[in-house]
Amino acid sequence: MKILGLDPGLRYTGWGLIEASGNRLRFLGCGRIAVPENLELAERLAFLHRALETVFAETQPEAAAVEETFSNVNAKSTLKLGMARGVVMLAPALAQIPVAEYPANVVKKTVTGAGHAAKEQIQAMVKILLPQSDFENADAADALAVAICHAHHAQTAQKTTERIKA
Repeated sequence: MKILGLDPGLRYTGWGLIEASGNRLRFLGCGRIAVPENLELAERLAFLHRALETVFAETQPEAAAVEETFSNVNAKSTLKLGMARGVVMLAPALAQIPVAEYPANVVKKTVTGAGHAAKEQIQAMVKILLPQSDFENADAADALAVAICHAHHAQTAQKTTERIKA
């Protein structure tokens, strides 16, 4: 299964594509969408949507996973981040790609074993789990971590469903 992990942001949105087959993970690609800051909010959201459509067209994922965002102290920033997250959730849904959500601490715990891991720990573990990964920034590394998290949790859910049916 090709899984596209997404780390939403209004300024930068990271994406990471992996292939999961059982316990095996394979790095397929990653990157970061940089949204021009000089655009009006609606134009920035539209830019993000168009860029995500391009990523989907180029990568052809079978599933998408999005990191849930936490609220900031600044309500205005939190609202804008929520809008970007809405676009990040909507884009794969419109492309008929199933979308899963994971809280940041679940992603961190799944990838590093600690729910409050630092960015450097996440990047180090992503590099261990996906040795071919060539991420150049934390946004892409975080998106790969979200994809890894989904691969792990989707496999666990599938095994549970198979046991229930048996």
